[in-house]
Amino acid sequence: MPAVLAEKMKDAIVAIIRGKGEIVNAVTETVSDTLTTALKGTGSIGNALTGAVADVASGVIEGTSQVGGDLGEAARGAVVGVLRGTKQVGAEAFDTIGSTVQNLVKATVEVGGDVGSAARQALEGAIEGAHSIGLKGVDAVAAAAAGAIQGLGDVGKTATTTTAGVARELVQGAFNAGGDLGSAAKGAMLGILRGTTELTGQAADTIGATAGSLVKATADVGGDVGRIAKVAVEGAIQGAKEIGVDAAQAASAAAGGALRAAGDVSTTAVEQVERAATGVISGVKVVVATPFRG
Repeated sequence: MPAVLAEKMKDAIVAIIRGKGEIVNAVTETVSDTLTTALKGTGSIGNALTGAVADVASGVIEGTSQVGGDLGEAARGAVVGVLRGTKQVGAEAFDTIGSTVQNLVKATVEVGGDVGSAARQALEGAIEGAHSIGLKGVDAVAAAAAGAIQGLGDVGKTATTTTAGVARELVQGAFNAGGDLGSAAKGAMLGILRGTTELTGQAADTIGATAGSLVKATADVGGDVGRIAKVAVEGAIQGAKEIGVDAAQAASAAAGGALRAAGDVSTTAVEQVERAATGVISGVKVVVATPFRG
């Protein structure tokens, strides 16, 4: 089914964009209908869904890219469509959100598209889709953010600036759609740790740069930078524990990055972040190893 489904989706998307021009709603309807049909009567929904979602995401992005459509809009429609389609067959929604966004971002990377835009609009789609089927928005945001970061690939192979840039777009997406900024921040940090197997120096740098990007993006939209810094540290700790690496080191990297970014915002921001993101958090003593004032 996978290869056939991907090709079917790509052809459908090409026809839609060429025929109508409008992308979001058309992609939503096509994805929903295709998944519902593909999964009905399947004996193992979990296994079938994993492959189907990956294929649908690939087909949507490849088809949109082929005709020069907006990949971000396509990603948004795809997430909403997946949620609506899988809801009808009782799929596990939040796992589906993460997997869908991960595969959309991965496919966007493969076609050389704007991954920041795709991640932002996919997250907006997750919020919209979750709301339409009665799911908790905060959980949808966290799942989408984690999936987006994981979609970039292994942290050790992905440019730190790319990861931090996508994290910034995730905060903007949550803000645009009325979602929880803290969930976006926590999900982004979880995604980094889930996308690696060891806490190398480069991974720690990526954690710090991402935390800093989250703080700056939050300041830009008038959000609570202290809260965002704290939940970013919490996400780093949770992610580190999940993969069995040093949680204190991950937390320190996140807190240090948040504090350095706060220094570029204002003295008040530094005070807020320092107060919120250091000390004992989630049972871990968080100490910033490098200077952040200057």
